[in-house]
Amino acid sequence: MLKIVADSKIPFLEGALENVAQVVYLPGGKITRDHLTDADALITRTRTKCNEALLKGTSVKIIASATIGYDHIDTAYCEANGIKWTNAPGCNSGSVKQYIASALAEIIRLENRSFEDITLGIIGVGNVGSKVAAMAKTLGIKVILNDPPREHSEGKGEFTDIETLIAQSDIITMHVPLSHQGIDKTFHLANADFFGKMKRGAWFINSSRGEVMETQALISALKSKHLAGAVIDVWENEPDIDLKLLELAHLATPHIAGYSADGKANGTAMSVQAISRFFNLGLDSWQPTNVPQAPQLELEMDCTSKPREQIFTEICRFAYNIHIDSDNLKKSPETFEQQRESYPIRREPENLRIKIKGEKNCVELVKNLGYQV
Repeated sequence: MLKIVADSKIPFLEGALENVAQVVYLPGGKITRDHLTDADALITRTRTKCNEALLKGTSVKIIASATIGYDHIDTAYCEANGIKWTNAPGCNSGSVKQYIASALAEIIRLENRSFEDITLGIIGVGNVGSKVAAMAKTLGIKVILNDPPREHSEGKGEFTDIETLIAQSDIITMHVPLSHQGIDKTFHLANADFFGKMKRGAWFINSSRGEVMETQALISALKSKHLAGAVIDVWENEPDIDLKLLELAHLATPHIAGYSADGKANGTAMSVQAISRFFNLGLDSWQPTNVPQAPQLELEMDCTSKPREQIFTEICRFAYNIHIDSDNLKKSPETFEQQRESYPIRREPENLRIKIKGEKNCVELVKNLGYQV
């Protein structure tokens, strides 16, 4: 019988494959080569380093990662040894967009800025970056885009060189994969030179990978007040994060930007479907049926005479209060991993209803942000 080893913390997975395979669930960080000797497949997250040390001499034929990122997979080794690998691109893009919206709302509230006065630089315009860009444009924020791999394949189009983006942006948000080599490597892309060239008083947001930023360089930029603030969800050396950066970051969260229930369900579904297609299991359209529903949330909002910035801030706070996650991590950084693993149910905008009283353009704004009205 087919044998599958799976990270026990992948949500909604239990019961999906048991009718067609023997499934062994183990903590992701404790999966070893011995567990995989006779396994046909591995379903994983970022906590399992899928490299030669783990895979050599095993019978693993496919690795399915229920995550957007795949830097935990030694893709060259897998490809050289006939091991197929898949990830889940875009699975939690809506969740990360929601996180960025809450971060933007907090920055706008703190600085009392109007949308039209803000330039947002987006580095990495894939599934997540594209959604963040569309949201910002809906609000009337000026957007600058940088994505060298896409520019190489598609042409310059609307893309801007990174030097211009750094110099002109009031807020920079990172949405790139982690790569250590090549002309488009992203390891420590945000380094001392990068931060030094940012506008004085600008903001930095990272929800991509911790190693994309150079921690000590960001600490220096924040300590010197060159940057007004930072919003950090991903860290070097997780879960042993830098406590000085934790202190200095205005908002600091434990790698949960993509942790909505919807995003988790999407990632799990994509992994099960990949395994099904590879082994012809007949589950190519499988979707989890056990996604818990958050309490039906309704916000009644009187938009009469309110500026759009205030409306946006109130909606973001209602949909996802980023301060709760930040306060929890700042109080207890040693429980970083536990906070991820016991993360409460968070639903994305299409599952939330807002009752609007006020101008028609307010209704259109709320609809364009993805909420039920």
